[in-house]
Amino acid sequence: MPGKDVILSYFPAPNGWHVHDVVPDLQVRAVRTMPMLSPGLEAEIDRCWAVAQAYMEGRLFNGRVFSADLITPALVTGYWTEYRRLVAQMDQHDLFEEIGVRALSVNGIVLGPDGVVVGRRPAGAMYQPGQWQLAPAGGVDGRSARPDGSVDVLYAVYSELREEVGLQANAVHHPCPLAIVEHGGSHLLDLGIVLRTELTAAEIRAAHATAEDDEYAALEMIPPVALPRFIADAGASLTAQMPMFLTRMGFLSRRAAVDMPMTGN
Repeated sequence: MPGKDVILSYFPAPNGWHVHDVVPDLQVRAVRTMPMLSPGLEAEIDRCWAVAQAYMEGRLFNGRVFSADLITPALVTGYWTEYRRLVAQMDQHDLFEEIGVRALSVNGIVLGPDGVVVGRRPAGAMYQPGQWQLAPAGGVDGRSARPDGSVDVLYAVYSELREEVGLQANAVHHPCPLAIVEHGGSHLLDLGIVLRTELTAAEIRAAHATAEDDEYAALEMIPPVALPRFIADAGASLTAQMPMFLTRMGFLSRRAAVDMPMTGN
């Protein structure tokens, strides 16, 4: 397994997706304000938002999310935008040409003595329902904004770790950004961050039982040697970024990642 500071070289992502290389001390910064949109486009965004709110029974909140403009290995720059714009673009991918949101999420890759932590999202989830993903995962929202313009992605992943898995930040160590996966249709960005722990599978499951959110209907720890079989058996019920990150970690062959059936986003 690669050391905590080893980043494997770029490999082609399937189906028009893209993997961006990053360095371990990656910085993220907000450098401009949210752009204005035409009244007609704002009306369409409002329509999409209303439909999503109805589906989620009014549980959505139009908070701030970070959208990237420029991605380099050492620095990601962008701006804070409204969640409603992201919702509209996820509903209609062709709106990307006008809205231009590349929303950044964090995806923890928790490695413990019993394996890699994976979670299955509930069947009724708005995003990626019923899919297996590396846990935890979630958007970079306004809580990660700092007065100097920096965006604290470690705060974001630790918040998701606490809320979704039930683990505190001190339960993991040596956080290391691995890569950014850009989704082919929606242009969502997932920043994989490796988190190491000494906790056993039983201890992680016990923590998950106390988690604030019901983000995962099931949580499993898969030993590295069993990951190829798990990936093959799960098939299309996997989120697409999962095999890409595991390949970067050296747990899957490159061909296995490229050949995986991709779920839509």
